[in-house]
Amino acid sequence: MLSHLFKNGIIVTVNPDREIFFHGAVAVKDDRIVEVGPTEALEAKYTDCERVTDLEGRVMFPGFVNTHNHLFQTLLRGLGDDMVLKDWLETMTFPAAANLTPDDCYHGAMLGLMEGIHSGITTNLDYMYPHPREGLDDGVIKAMRELGIRGIFGRGCMDTGIQYGVHPGITQQKDDIEKGVRDIFERYHNCDNGRVKIWVAPAAMWSNTRETLKMLWKVTNEYKSGFTVHISETEFDREAAKGIHGKWDIDAMIDMGICGPNVLMVHCVHLTDEDIEKAGKYDLKISHNVCSNMYLSSGAAPIPKLLKAGVTCSLGVDGAASNNANDMIELMKNTALMQKCATRDPLSMSAEKVVEMATIDGARAIGMEDEIGSIEAGKKADMVIFDPYECVKAVPLHNPCSTLVYSASLKNITDVYVDGRGVMEKGVILTAEDEKAELRAAQKAAEELCVRGNITNRLEGHKWNDTYRKYERQ
Repeated sequence: MLSHLFKNGIIVTVNPDREIFFHGAVAVKDDRIVEVGPTEALEAKYTDCERVTDLEGRVMFPGFVNTHNHLFQTLLRGLGDDMVLKDWLETMTFPAAANLTPDDCYHGAMLGLMEGIHSGITTNLDYMYPHPREGLDDGVIKAMRELGIRGIFGRGCMDTGIQYGVHPGITQQKDDIEKGVRDIFERYHNCDNGRVKIWVAPAAMWSNTRETLKMLWKVTNEYKSGFTVHISETEFDREAAKGIHGKWDIDAMIDMGICGPNVLMVHCVHLTDEDIEKAGKYDLKISHNVCSNMYLSSGAAPIPKLLKAGVTCSLGVDGAASNNANDMIELMKNTALMQKCATRDPLSMSAEKVVEMATIDGARAIGMEDEIGSIEAGKKADMVIFDPYECVKAVPLHNPCSTLVYSASLKNITDVYVDGRGVMEKGVILTAEDEKAELRAAQKAAEELCVRGNITNRLEGHKWNDTYRKYERQ
């Protein structure tokens, strides 16, 4: 017996042939997709189903894959405006990170993941680099498991870089890092039917010593896992890496033997043509974080050049402290528009390519393209339902990919399924006991964190930014 038959929908499969079924159906048994095809054929074949959902012309996409996030930063939303990366780290993010508690991490993760679910994110890679005290990782993973999303927890670390602004309260010794990394692998890797995985995520090449980075790469491969790291987000990253390792960050990484298809480089805004060639040569993957790169004025990543070099490029929302959202819908539009603007070429990025980056290329970037990223028989039943009639800007719908990328909002994502299980239906997250109560808990946690970290809070310390007042006519 089937678990669920979805019928009468527009099914955007993102399969190898990029098929779209305009009167399509999807058959699901337990956590897997059994068959995809025309509604008439599947209705006749599968007459015994536990549940049938009539999509009534709504659109089904593969679940979206977010390959870079800092969920604790959701509590810092709105505090990092109008700064470059180095200042943003030193004056706001690092002081907050040094004062995190497990409860902070839980509430930040719940808030960020719920927002992500509302935008269709079914797989989320959280990059948790600060560990000033024990238990922070447990808070994040608890939220992932409760909400039922497919989660990758990137266990990060820093053991050097104080001369470049790293807060001493969030550095660790190499032996303590290894102990913490191995412990979390043993406790959580592939738990919940493989839905939660552990990766290694050193904060940056310049914030970790060579010895620690090589140890982390060894552990990565012992557990047959993945390795993700910030690379060339700004020129500062490159210069700091050269100061620590004697080489630019990507060259230092490759020189240590850290290269291969299980390496996911984040940002990569300031890559040279030679760097791009190396990324293609070693099958290094990219997480493109366009909103964060714009917010921190870091620049435009050379995504069209990377794609032409055969490099897999995925999408990451980054932290809500440098994006102010965990919104994949918003991210997709900005991904397309940034490249058109930066290259002055309207063909540099299509809506269809952006959808690929959010789905199958995201899956490929985390080594899961055989399991998720498209709506195909045998794959996990990770899917989102898009209703154009839930938001006026999405009507009329002519091209579903164009509408999703250029004309959508969170309201259009009505239903989200992970492993065949309804995580959100009719706009309500089923796996959260009380969304509103969780929002209030996150607000309280955010305000208390600001006090502990001595960070200007939203009420008492805000001053109007009058940078441009001097240009006003008197």
